[in-house]
Amino acid sequence: MTTARYPGRPRAAVVVAVLAALPAVAGGALQAASRAPVTPDVLFLVVDVAVGLVYGAVAAVILSRRSHPVGWLVALAAVGGGLSALGGGWASFALTRPGSPGGDLAIGLFGSAWVPGTLALFLVVPWLVRESSLDRVAWAGVTVGALTALALTLQRLVAPMSDNRGLLLAVVLVGLGTATAVLWRHRRGPAAERAGLGLLAAGTALMALSFVPLLLVPYTDSGIVLLVPISHLACQALFPGALLVTMLRNRLWGIDIAVSRAVLAGLLTLGMVVVYTALVWTATAFVASSAVAQVVAAVGVVLAAGPTRRRLESEVHRLVYGEASSPGRAALRIGASLTGAEDVELLDRLAAAVGEALRLESVILTQPGDGTAGRWGTPSSVPVERVVRQGEDGTGEPVGVLTVTPRPGERLDRRTLDALDQLRPVLAVGLGLVRATGEVVRARDAATGARLAERRLIRRELHDGIGPWLSGLRLGLQGARNVLATDPGAADAVLAALQEEVAQRVQDVRLLSRSLLPPVLEEHGLVAALAELVDRHQRMGFAVEVRGLVTDDPEALRDLDPRVAAAAYAVVSESVLNAARHSGADRCVVEVTLVEPDGVAPALVVSCLDQGSGRAPDVADGVGTRSMRERTEELGGGIAIGPSPHGGTLVRAQLPLAPAAVPA
Repeated sequence: MTTARYPGRPRAAVVVAVLAALPAVAGGALQAASRAPVTPDVLFLVVDVAVGLVYGAVAAVILSRRSHPVGWLVALAAVGGGLSALGGGWASFALTRPGSPGGDLAIGLFGSAWVPGTLALFLVVPWLVRESSLDRVAWAGVTVGALTALALTLQRLVAPMSDNRGLLLAVVLVGLGTATAVLWRHRRGPAAERAGLGLLAAGTALMALSFVPLLLVPYTDSGIVLLVPISHLACQALFPGALLVTMLRNRLWGIDIAVSRAVLAGLLTLGMVVVYTALVWTATAFVASSAVAQVVAAVGVVLAAGPTRRRLESEVHRLVYGEASSPGRAALRIGASLTGAEDVELLDRLAAAVGEALRLESVILTQPGDGTAGRWGTPSSVPVERVVRQGEDGTGEPVGVLTVTPRPGERLDRRTLDALDQLRPVLAVGLGLVRATGEVVRARDAATGARLAERRLIRRELHDGIGPWLSGLRLGLQGARNVLATDPGAADAVLAALQEEVAQRVQDVRLLSRSLLPPVLEEHGLVAALAELVDRHQRMGFAVEVRGLVTDDPEALRDLDPRVAAAAYAVVSESVLNAARHSGADRCVVEVTLVEPDGVAPALVVSCLDQGSGRAPDVADGVGTRSMRERTEELGGGIAIGPSPHGGTLVRAQLPLAPAAVPA
């Protein structure tokens, strides 16, 4: 149930406030003018005056912002309380002024005008205080509450002197059931709707229990009925603030301080009354002196006032302002959201944690560069943006942009904006974690791709090379066996040829294993591995000339990152192998250099140039070529493969010296 669906009605709010306040004030004035002796009925009149004034103001505030059914029911309670106060005041005035008209009507108003609105406050309103649509349980609760309130109202109008204890018992039970449902929603319901429901549940239960003394009147001292108005007055410390917070959430448009202080004062007063009463009763049980008991209770109240106020102040601020009153709580919620998710999902959960903690309408967290964004909610108003930067002081490199909107009909108050500013360092850490998580995921995918490429390479060599050769070896051996008895010389010649072929295939297997990751690379580094590669191809009749740092300054390559060295060797090994097999040339040139481009981190550049026939433009990348690309890109580098300006094929790869994306 959003504000867009229930637009505010400021004029109706003013009318409600006037219709509730005027009879309430008039009733109080008539009671004072009557100079009638103080009786228990006076306390009920005081309650009616308070209901008219307090709930009239609450209804006006709600209706001016949201024309919600709750606002109209609160208005019904306020107007009913005002009329009841007017009836009670006029009845007292008429008793002291014989001949005054309307005495019977005034007594009827005093006894029944408050019933429908007051009962609706705790039997119907709590079911309607929600942002989502009513479910079946809520509709059942509204129906039962409305029927109960209607039944007691009709009884008070039609047969006010009849026995109504059955209806009162129904009021108590339905009220307690409503309080239980509100408490369940406070603990298990949607996070965005929980604010204030705990206080509303307590007020609902207290209102329901306040009718219990009316059930006990026939069996005990009639003075117990005074607990009814006293408990109703105590509810003024719970219900109004809870209704304002739950209906308007934490955007109270300038009345947040008044609401928080009023709720705090009411709860503190109620708490001190409870403490005083409990201490007096306890002390009287041990010390048969009321004076001593009162002194003990007074001392206890003084000692309990400070801690109670601090605890209540913290809870009331959290009730009114949400976790914007305590950025530490919001930071804990944000930290809890950074577990068990990956990449964009992690961004969404981070945005949701901010939105739920500060009770916003929508939150968008955007990362620079790729524009990846986490979203929560749907914006319907002009957004407010905050740049999130690294560092506790927020002056470092930008790591993201936070875009938020308040709930419909609300605004971002100063407290929430301050909370956003204080949360930005926490969000910077969260965004850094999101970025690092994404890099790890991409690195894992790249490493998986590299492993698959190597497996495809091995499979190709086994299928296209070693596999067919083994089949030929089997046929050759079978042929030698066939002629062994009749022509031993021919059999010997076949076996000799097969022996030479086996020796060559052993070299091929060694070449394959070394092309993946030769032991010398791990043990002695890139320079030694390239020297072995040159020697191996030299023995096979293909010349490899190495230039650059390998010959001019080999010490510069001694401390290379193992990941960079492995990728560089893989590029050179595959490039030289392709040149030897496919270029038609008898030699190639390998060059290893270091570059430091402006504004770019230092990088290692490896290249392989042959003077062969060149690479056709429409030739698709093979397994080896794709493996080279994956190895360079997973480190944040790049590779170019194409024709050389002077003929032949040029392979050139650039690898950052300090790759941050791939685990070692």
